[in-house]
Amino acid sequence: MQKIGRPKTTKGLATFCGRVAVEKIAENVLILDLTGIDSAPTDYFVICTCNSDTQMKAIIESINEKCKEIDLDRPKVEGLNGSYWVLLDFFDVVMHIMLPEARNFYQLEKLWGDAKFYSVDEDGKLKTYKRK
Repeated sequence: MQKIGRPKTTKGLATFCGRVAVEKIAENVLILDLTGIDSAPTDYFVICTCNSDTQMKAIIESINEKCKEIDLDRPKVEGLNGSYWVLLDFFDVVMHIMLPEARNFYQLEKLWGDAKFYSVDEDGKLKTYKRK
C-alpha cells in the first residue's frame, strides 16, 4: 500500500480512514457517501468490522498517529469504554469501528441505503460497491 498523505477533500479524509482500517486488517471496510441525502448527519461514514477491542484500539491509535504525522486535527472518540462500537468523529467524516455483533445488529448500511457505497481494497483504493 502506498504512503498515506494529508487528505485534500472530505472524500479523501474518508479514504484515509478506510485505508488505515485496511492496514490494521479490519474487515468489510465500506465508505458511504451521504452528500446526496438531505437529512444526513455528516458527509461520509466509514464503517468497518474488527474482531476484538484490541484491534479497535489499534485502528484508533494508528489514525491518531497518522493525523499527528500529517498535521491533521485528531477526531473526537466516542464509545471507547463500551468497546463494541467506537465512533471517530472528524465532523464531515464519521468512522464507525464495530465488533461483528454490533455491525449485524445495527445494520447501518441498510439504514443509509440511499448513500453511494464504496469498498476499500487491500491496496487502499476505492471501488464502487454494489450492495446485494
